Amino acid sequence: MKKHFVVPALLLASLSAGAQVKPKPKTAAAKPKSAAVSPLKTNKDSLSYAFGISLGEYLKSQGVESLNYALLNKAIDQSIKKQKTYFDFNQANAVIGKMGQAKMQKTAMAEKAKGDKFLAENRKRAGVKVTESGMQYEILKAGTGPMPKATDTISAHYAGTLLNGTEFDNSYKRGQPLEIPVSGVIKGWTEALQMMPVGSKWKLYIPSTSAYGDYGAGNEIPGGATLVFEIELLDIVNKKTQ
Repeated sequence: MKKHFVVPALLLASLSAGAQVKPKPKTAAAKPKSAAVSPLKTNKDSLSYAFGISLGEYLKSQGVESLNYALLNKAIDQSIKKQKTYFDFNQANAVIGKMGQAKMQKTAMAEKAKGDKFLAENRKRAGVKVTESGMQYEILKAGTGPMPKATDTISAHYAGTLLNGTEFDNSYKRGQPLEIPVSGVIKGWTEALQMMPVGSKWKLYIPSTSAYGDYGAGNEIPGGATLVFEIELLDIVNKKTQ
């Protein structure tokens, strides 16, 4: 809001200074606009409104577009006054959880559709290979070292993005490669690492079924997302005897 008033204030100051040098013809004074009257008169009013904003923003973030506000207010009032509610807290969580599940499934279906379309076109490109699981890969650099087994721990640099190019992780930027068991990563990685000789750099296109499934990961990877990784296999560390 403050930014909206900076330019007019400077403009008025400039006009005022200019008027001292060269008088301007008088113009009719503009009528002042009436300010919006706030109904917030007490701390209780302000707190009520603040909680409403907070709750509204949360509900909006969950995809809620409309509610029965009379029942919403009634439930809040009953809870605060410790009155009997129409169902208990666990039942309330179940109702909300059902809404969240429906939202997650809708998101996952949309992401899967985008992923399927992308993978169907991507597999046509020269150099792209497809495994039985549906994962796709292309060899950016061929290594000559040994290939890890599921019981090995590897050291690798990598960068991961969504199909739209949004980067969600990058070990190069952290300046430290990842050391992790081959069996301790997503299925797509586990599959690819056991085919990669040390020294290789591959680009992987991993469908959600071999990545984070319908649930996704955190706020950055939505459910159903097809993921793109560039992986550079640096070494096999703490190799166990087979």
